[in-house]
Amino acid sequence: MEVIHVPRPSKKAMYPDRPANGLLLAQVSHLQHAERRLPLRYRSDIYTHTIRTEGEAANYIREVTEAIHQAHADAAKRRAKPARRRGLVIAAAAERPSRKSSSKRKTKTTKRRKK
Repeated sequence: MEVIHVPRPSKKAMYPDRPANGLLLAQVSHLQHAERRLPLRYRSDIYTHTIRTEGEAANYIREVTEAIHQAHADAAKRRAKPARRRGLVIAAAAERPSRKSSSKRKTKTTKRRKK
């Protein structure tokens, strides 16, 4: 695959005090919706309706993105743990008797008593 070189943006491209445009505010809205699906311990305390500038939007986007990554990493750790085996675990046990093949096994028949 061919590498595409992207030029660095100018220093004027990011101006934290510039008012956020509609596209950036839409992204904040989408991230707010995603954040609502996270467990409470991962949610930020930022009220999204007060976001007015690019800097505020960037801070919110960074926090929510990091929280989503952290939530997924924690979930992966929980899934990676080996499942506990159910049942009783005995340190020393007698050997199980070997089973003979079914063709050699003798069956006992019991006589029924007549009452």
